Amino acid sequence: MKAEIMVRRGVLAFAFVGLFASGGYAQSQDATPQQQDVQSDKKDIRNDKKDLAKDRADRNADQRDINHDKNQLARDDQKYGANSAQAQADRKDLRTDRTDRNKDQRDINHDRTDLNKDRVDRNADQRDINHDKKDLSTDRKDRNKDQKDINKDKKDLHKDRKDLRQDRKGRK
Repeated sequence: MKAEIMVRRGVLAFAFVGLFASGGYAQSQDATPQQQDVQSDKKDIRNDKKDLAKDRADRNADQRDINHDKNQLARDDQKYGANSAQAQADRKDLRTDRTDRNKDQRDINHDRTDLNKDRVDRNADQRDINHDKKDLSTDRKDRNKDQKDINKDKKDLHKDRKDLRQDRKGRK
């Protein structure tokens, strides 16, 4: 009989340990930092969109400036000649404008890359949050089931002790 009591107490103790471990694990999962990560990703996306719009505006302005300088060069070539100081200055302006336009286009390409990476990060963070919520729900269900099992084990242990007391009284 003593071995049976020890086994029952061991099972009950094991059930309590399992309950507290799963409950502690379920409560330790905090979605707040992940939510903040999603918010910062959204902020990054907004900033990247703003940068992209500014870079496009710069590029378009540079393109208009190139077109204006091309027309100016054509007029100066006609009026003063191809090797005149005015034509040379227009060619220099065209080179500078072309360089600026190319830099702006590189910035646009980098901003697009950043924007796409931020979107990927945001989506991954949201997926992680959803998985964590699902895991948390499962852990809570497990904890509740463990609590029910513990309560049942307590009832069984109480009945077994009662039966044991009655058996002892009956033998004496």
